[in-house]
Order: sequence, then C-alpha cells, then structure tokens
Amino acid sequence: MKNTLLICLFALSISGFSQNKKPSNLETITLGGGCYWCVEAVYENLDGVKSVVSGFSGGNVANPTYEEVCTGETGHAEVVQITYDKNVTDINEIFEVFFTVHDPTTLNRQGADVGTQYRSVIFYKNEEQKKAAQSIIAELNKAKVYSSPIVTKVEAFKMFYKADDYHQNYYANNKSQPYCKMVIQPKIEKFEKVFKDKLKKKS
Repeated sequence: MKNTLLICLFALSISGFSQNKKPSNLETITLGGGCYWCVEAVYENLDGVKSVVSGFSGGNVANPTYEEVCTGETGHAEVVQITYDKNVTDINEIFEVFFTVHDPTTLNRQGADVGTQYRSVIFYKNEEQKKAAQSIIAELNKAKVYSSPIVTKVEAFKMFYKADDYHQNYYANNKSQPYCKMVIQPKIEKFEKVFKDKLKKKS
C-alpha cells in the first residue's frame, strides 16, 4: 500500500512538472518594429508561430499603460512577444520576416508613427538569438539592402508587459478601420507575397 501511494505521488509530481515546463521545441523572442498592431498581424500568419502577444519592453516604469508609453517618457518600445516552434521555423526566418515588413533604418519612427516607442529593436533571450540578430544586421548592411544603415538595437531582454486585451489581435478584430486598411494591410500583403511558402494553412 505504501509503495503504491509513493508511486502515485511520484507520477503526479512528474505530470505537474511536464505541464508547467515549456516544451523544448518552443522558444520566445521579443521584437519591436513600430506599431505592435502591424507586427502582430504579420507573425500571426507565419507557419510555426504558436502565439503573438502585443506589449511593451525596454522601459524604466513597471506595468506601464498604453497612454503612458505613448508619451515616450517611460522608455518602452511597443513590441510583440513571439512564441514559435523551432521544428517548424527558426530564429533566422523570424528575423527575415522582421527585416522585410518594417523599415529598420529610420530612428524612432515607422512611417507616420514617430517616437522612441516605435523604435526598431530586438530583445534577445539567449546567445543564439543575439548572434543571429547581429549576423543578419551585418549581412544586410554589407549587402546594402537598404539605402541607409540599419539602426535596429540588439538588447538583452529584461521584462515584458502585456498590453490591454483590446490591443491583442487588433487587425483581426478591426479590419474595417482606416489604419488597418492603409497601414497594416499592405504589410500583410508584402509578407504573404515574399513568404508565400511559409504561411499558416487556413483552417
């Protein structure tokens, strides 16, 4: 009886551990490429991406509100936190998409969105991500893919604050809005054209 009880307790502890531990094939990266609505809408269509969450990173104020971040005084960037399956996509492809769908050469600006909260930035979580980011930036600059040097910052990840629920899945929930039609839709169309073989299958 005692041995049976110990076995049951051990099985339960293993089960709980496996449920709480993130599978080894999943990894997370945090990227800022202007308005997070735009970046979120693109990555939600990339095969291998499990989740995309809009929020804020890189600032000096805890739990900032959207309104506070918009002042540019908290130091945060609008970012998306992307969780992806390394067996389907990889960090290099994540970065290829990133540098395709936003302009990494404009300092603290993406189109009409101006301010430090719209800066181009990669918040890496491990050395592999850091080296991959530095490598692709060096390659793009060397090849002169852009007419101006890349200003994207590569910084160690510290903290992520999720934005309010109405900011999540913004494009999917607001396709008729002028900003979605004029700013986000062209980015999605560009992504779908360049990465047509990497799109999620429609269910």
